Amino acid sequence: MTRVPGRQALPVSPRRMLVPLALAQFICSFAGSNMNVMITDISRDLHTDVQGVQVCITLFLLVMAALMIPCGKLTDRFGRKRLFQLGLLVYGVGAILSAVSPGLGVLILGNSIFEGVGTALLIPPVYILTTMLFGDMKSRAWAFGVISGMGGIGAATGPLIGGAIATASWRYAFAFQALIIVLIVLLARHVTDPLPADPVRPFDTVGAILSAVAAGALILAGFFAWIRSRERAGKEALLSTGLFRNRTSNLGLATQNVQWAMLMGASFLVPLYLQVERGYKAFQTGVIFTAATVGILLSSLAAGRLARRFPQRTLILAGFVVTIAGIIVLLVQVKGHPGAWWFAPGLFLIGVGLGVMLTPSVNIVQSAFPENLQGEISGLSRSVSNLGSSLGTAIVGTILVAGLADPKRSYGVAMIVLAFIGLIGLGATVLLPRARTRAETGVPDSKAGHGHPSELTAES
Repeated sequence: MTRVPGRQALPVSPRRMLVPLALAQFICSFAGSNMNVMITDISRDLHTDVQGVQVCITLFLLVMAALMIPCGKLTDRFGRKRLFQLGLLVYGVGAILSAVSPGLGVLILGNSIFEGVGTALLIPPVYILTTMLFGDMKSRAWAFGVISGMGGIGAATGPLIGGAIATASWRYAFAFQALIIVLIVLLARHVTDPLPADPVRPFDTVGAILSAVAAGALILAGFFAWIRSRERAGKEALLSTGLFRNRTSNLGLATQNVQWAMLMGASFLVPLYLQVERGYKAFQTGVIFTAATVGILLSSLAAGRLARRFPQRTLILAGFVVTIAGIIVLLVQVKGHPGAWWFAPGLFLIGVGLGVMLTPSVNIVQSAFPENLQGEISGLSRSVSNLGSSLGTAIVGTILVAGLADPKRSYGVAMIVLAFIGLIGLGATVLLPRARTRAETGVPDSKAGHGHPSELTAES
């Protein structure tokens, strides 16, 4: 029996419970990128075009981003394990629907809607449970390294595994997802929720609706006005505005958004370029993209050791510098060189850079708040990350479709835009405090654990 300080004894070790959580992050990230190498196969089989499949991919990411905050809040009311299991069920149904889809409409229903909703339900519990199960900074950094690493590997291996499976049929890629979901369900039987659910806890339904449709500035403003009014009235709000008073967490969220925009943007752009402009098949494209996978894997495996040797801020800075350098190398080497392996150095650097900084960004944000706010900050964190994923894919896709340059040059323009987005993340990282703060060491603000969440004070 393992005991988490201040809570009930756990029947199995936290490390064993981490396995299904990490696998869940892997398959959700895999789903966000594996279609990128199957775009031409899917569009041909379903009698649609590249833009139609892009809509499906982008909508999947947007559904996740829209529902992460409400689903994160629901974990307090219904329990983290229960939401995790429900998310697996919904996701599995979506994977099966996608595998048998006769047209684009059913594919959007299965992949974009069901898998998107399932992901939004199961991902917040992954990060909340990890934060609760691993209390000290070192073990939590290691755990987040495993989860973030599996997420990065899922996004990076999506093209490789998806490409390999697509040599038989792209439909088998969704069948593969369904099988992994079954495996996670079996492994998750031993997952224990350290804290009991609170069934009588109020839920801000209006705030959830506003959050889900907060695509425009006016609706977003209305959402914040609503939750602020509920806080002033002493009622339970969907999201505490006090979360945004933590400067370190805000900057950490900004880095997460940019990281996933770069990862998913590159995961969409490079495979599309290889297939459309270079004429590579899905599997060939996946093999070339393996360089990024190896980079993410190596740096993610070293996350725990790096966290012990370097401050979180230093790791994020290094990650952005290496990732931007990888984009520059990719642009310089690929131009004028027809060989596929000219892509490898740049993709490898992009993978290494992203793998180095994914974990510290998550750790900074999650560790900035006590357990009573983990449902809210986890939902917000995942929502911001998935919004970055959808923005990265949407921006890249828009540049290609709009034809701002001739078709071949459009790919270069899109990569340059991703590099500029990376500079924004680098700027946010520079603003992070140099000193090791409570947010970085995993020690929550003592004030944050008491009273109403809106009473949180800014840090650093």
